[in-house]
Amino acid sequence: MPNISVAEIRPGSKVSKDVITPLGGILFAKGKILLPRDMEILEAFLIQQVDIEGSEEDAQAMEPSKTPSKGAVKAGSVITASALAKSGSRLHEEYDHMLVLIKKCYSSADAAVLPIYELRSGLEAMIAHIKDYHVLDFSPRTLNEQDYIYHNAVLSALTSYKIAQWCGYPQKEWLQVAFAGLLHDIGNAKVDSSIMQKPEPLTLTERNEVRKHTTYGYQILRKVTAINEGVRLAALQHHEKIDGSGYPLRLRGSQIHLYAKTVAVADIFHAMTLERIYKKAQSPYLVLEEIQKEGFGQLEPSIVQTFIHKTTELHNGTKIRLNDGRPGEIIFSDRSNPTRPLVSVEGKIINLAHSRHLYIQEILT
Repeated sequence: MPNISVAEIRPGSKVSKDVITPLGGILFAKGKILLPRDMEILEAFLIQQVDIEGSEEDAQAMEPSKTPSKGAVKAGSVITASALAKSGSRLHEEYDHMLVLIKKCYSSADAAVLPIYELRSGLEAMIAHIKDYHVLDFSPRTLNEQDYIYHNAVLSALTSYKIAQWCGYPQKEWLQVAFAGLLHDIGNAKVDSSIMQKPEPLTLTERNEVRKHTTYGYQILRKVTAINEGVRLAALQHHEKIDGSGYPLRLRGSQIHLYAKTVAVADIFHAMTLERIYKKAQSPYLVLEEIQKEGFGQLEPSIVQTFIHKTTELHNGTKIRLNDGRPGEIIFSDRSNPTRPLVSVEGKIINLAHSRHLYIQEILT
């Protein structure tokens, strides 16, 4: 069948040529069997014509007849916290254990040697369940804004480990990158706690004191064994920027260690999506957009691109809530606009790339 108008296409038709979005992304790949909802997606992307082959009957005959078994996980679905609990995953238990350990480290970092082998054991136990960790929708079972810095440490460890995997770092370095995420802010243990817990904006003097946490962190880690120099440099350099505008040394580009560049992305994401004493948690999708902006000049572009691509893939079917309060479901993620997918809300399909006043406020679990 030749190239035909979308209005004439019937569900069950087979796409004979990749359907491309106006921005150049692949909407539907060649061979895709079009379902009723796909008609709405084509209209939402303002696609006028599509190359179709075969008849409706032929196309329907090619659809898999096997139905998924009861309880099977749908392809592209996201494992939520409630699903994890039912599946018997120990991720949350190991996370809570790691949280207790890192609290102890902060309370004694200025006076005692870090229990690095205990930390390593806890980190390995938690990472054993890394397959159950999904950056955008993982939520600790208990969140206290007073404990922000500890949650940021544990989450940054998990996310940094994921980034190391996604970016193809040597496998022997993955645990060290996780250590870098876990200990990147350890220098805050030497910053006055009244400053760290202050609900009002900091004075210039207080901001300068907080900035010292990077050098404090390097000093604490300098003589710690079982971690490599990259972990120490991540503590020192995770606030450096590619364009030289960061601190404490105003380093540029290749002067910044890879671990620090990795941790910087994880740290920014969790710093913005966690509830803090002086700042409300932000939408993870808006945070991804902010990170994408910083990828031009401040963060390592390749890490940013991989992070956004990987965190937003396979989210079709995810239950979400928009910023206007309406619940919905992600039905298609366009690689050209990974943070602004098509969502189904109240029986209508909304393309968030076109409706810029709307965005995903939260993922529902």
